[in-house]
Amino acid sequence: MQFHQNYSYEDFIQGYRPTDNGFKIIDGPFYKFCKKAEADPENRYFFIIDEINRGNLSKIFGELLMLIEADKRGDEIKILYSDIPFSVPKNLYLIGMMNTADRSLAMIDYALRRRFSFFEFEPAFDSEGFERLKILHDNEDYNKLISEVKFINEMIQNDSSLGDGCAIGHSFLCPDGKIDEEWIGSVIEYDLIPPLVKEYWFDNKTNFDVCCQRLQSVLSNK
Repeated sequence: MQFHQNYSYEDFIQGYRPTDNGFKIIDGPFYKFCKKAEADPENRYFFIIDEINRGNLSKIFGELLMLIEADKRGDEIKILYSDIPFSVPKNLYLIGMMNTADRSLAMIDYALRRRFSFFEFEPAFDSEGFERLKILHDNEDYNKLISEVKFINEMIQNDSSLGDGCAIGHSFLCPDGKIDEEWIGSVIEYDLIPPLVKEYWFDNKTNFDVCCQRLQSVLSNK
């Protein structure tokens, strides 16, 4: 599932919802998933939250901030809308995904951070899967674009105001179909320069110009 700013405890765990005859307590997806995992202790269950840092996490998790701790798994407490004891089972794994360059990352306080282990993903331009993609398309301009993006990533990583978290990801260069000049030009002009390079170096014309020139040079001889 995906978090957003309007998401709440009542959406995630449990809360009153309107019905034809008034209001009724409805179980949220995390509550239901905990019960499913609890009933099947022999297997592992994974609950994945995309954009976890975009929600108000204290508001969403409530008292479950305690129950998701490793040493509190299986401990029961009465939650907000129910007198029935509730726990987060030991065989449930909570995975949150986020972009570390996102400014809303500041909303994740240390109380929540210490309940998670962190694993960073880097752009996979040198991975076996991406190498197979390059071989599959066998396009000289495409390979040149990849080289230029990797060079720009080095500039980004060496910039103290940006860093590794702002590196351009390989997903921008993973087409669904055929790679041709039109697709490459579209990626450069609409996916890389305006939303990323321009935003990263809006106050550094030198770096902005260097990146633009390098990207635009990919098709400059066409």
